[in-house]
Amino acid sequence: MRPRTPASPRTVGVLAALLGLLLPLLALTTPAHAAPTGFRVENGRLLEASGNDFVMRGVNHAHTWYADRLGSLAHIKAKGANTVRVVLSSGDRWTRNDTADVANVVAQCKQNRLICVLEVHDTTGYGEQSGAATLSRAADYWISVRSALAGQEDHVIVNIGNEPYGNTGYTAWTADTKAAVQKLRGAGFDHTLMVDAPNWGQDWAFTMRDNAASVFAADPDANTVFSIHMYGVFDTAAEVSDYLGRFVSAKLPIVVGEFGHNHSDGDPDEDTILAVTRQLGLGYLGWSWSGNGGGVEYLDMVTNFDPDQLTGWGERIFNGADGIAATSEEAAVYGSGSGGDTTAPTAPGTPSASAVTSSSATLAWGAATDANGVTGYDVVRISGGAESVVTTTAGTSATVTGLTPATSYTFAVYARDAAGNRSQRSATVTVTTSSGGTTGACEIRYRVTSEWPGGFQGEVTVRNTGGSAVNGWTLTWTFPADQRITHMWGGTPTQKGAEVSVTAAPYTASIPASGSVGLGFTASRTGANPGPTAFGLNGANCSVA
Repeated sequence: MRPRTPASPRTVGVLAALLGLLLPLLALTTPAHAAPTGFRVENGRLLEASGNDFVMRGVNHAHTWYADRLGSLAHIKAKGANTVRVVLSSGDRWTRNDTADVANVVAQCKQNRLICVLEVHDTTGYGEQSGAATLSRAADYWISVRSALAGQEDHVIVNIGNEPYGNTGYTAWTADTKAAVQKLRGAGFDHTLMVDAPNWGQDWAFTMRDNAASVFAADPDANTVFSIHMYGVFDTAAEVSDYLGRFVSAKLPIVVGEFGHNHSDGDPDEDTILAVTRQLGLGYLGWSWSGNGGGVEYLDMVTNFDPDQLTGWGERIFNGADGIAATSEEAAVYGSGSGGDTTAPTAPGTPSASAVTSSSATLAWGAATDANGVTGYDVVRISGGAESVVTTTAGTSATVTGLTPATSYTFAVYARDAAGNRSQRSATVTVTTSSGGTTGACEIRYRVTSEWPGGFQGEVTVRNTGGSAVNGWTLTWTFPADQRITHMWGGTPTQKGAEVSVTAAPYTASIPASGSVGLGFTASRTGANPGPTAFGLNGANCSVA
């Protein structure tokens, strides 16, 4: 995002988002690369050196403009974050953060058991913003402070440059990003590298999306993560889901490096951003802890750097549904450190069930205890001895949706603390949903939006034609041919042969009376592609539009 110090007002120049569907990203061929020394990318996922999957849950901190506020890292950690993205300057536009300062930032991140994503902000809006630095210049800065970063590959991720390119000349992003990555590799950097999208970070022209595979292939270490910033361009659930879903389908690593709950260029859909990143297991870093100026002060998460004064945005991202407290897990690299917290919370109380319907149930349980505080709970379904997490929450109750009518389910709860320790499982509760009706107040529209040899993209619209809201749903259909779903947004699919069952995503679970929600998916095929002719919603037949 553009600078937000009080002395640097933000001037928004983001063009309208380009809409429409393009062919999926090309399949990725991973080049030969050096053995990892810290974080690494494998099969589209960010892994720690230990091999543990790492999902960023954190915020941005404007260190270069508020160098005296480095103590904020302890407060950010206390709120449950596992990562902090720290703003630095190469000296091209603001006061340079020298090697000693960078080393201190890294030390403070480690002291507070946070993964450090370090970014150079001077590249913001290059080509459109006066004085902005090139990615090559940013790479030179990293090389100049390399002594502060060498050996920190398991604690530090290098975000080469913030929002390189505005809305002018952005087609050069691909070549310039490849060159910057290769310059750093040639200088001996073994770190995971993060690269921001052009168009002020929002990639409305899809330059990063459509060239990500070639940029990844250009990294001789195959260790690059892509970062999208989601503000006004991402103001609908469909845009958020489609963008992130394409990277996941292509097995390309993607994080939401910045986002907010509001913005002068539009109203981002923060609820979908949080829900979809949780569903897909992707990282996010909200903007920003405190100190915003230039008309975007509403993006402060706390007032005047005071951790006891959470704003509405701060309350949402830290303590709301799919927020940091409910979903963050500390990096494994800190789990075995000297003096680390290795004591798990006590087990939560036995859950009780209420408000049981044909498709949902509300569970409540007694709070767990922990010497350093419980940060969240995982609600799991138990079936045949196997467990699967169905939802996470910071509180002691949760509503489970997407259940099948007249079916018994067994649930239990785990507690987690800030160090990532997980409690023993609670006792279980068994819930039997009520019977669903045989004639449904629902209408389905199914259509193929694009096709290519061996595959296609489809869209399903689920309309509630009844007089009351549907809260939680499962949609079923049978493919007439050999179609197989490969990826879906808006719901979670299960396919056995030709039979498909889709449970709602959190952001599509509620369908108001006379309202509708949409699903999108990609699928494979070998021959003809006829559409399904019958659909069921929560066990009831639907009409087909």
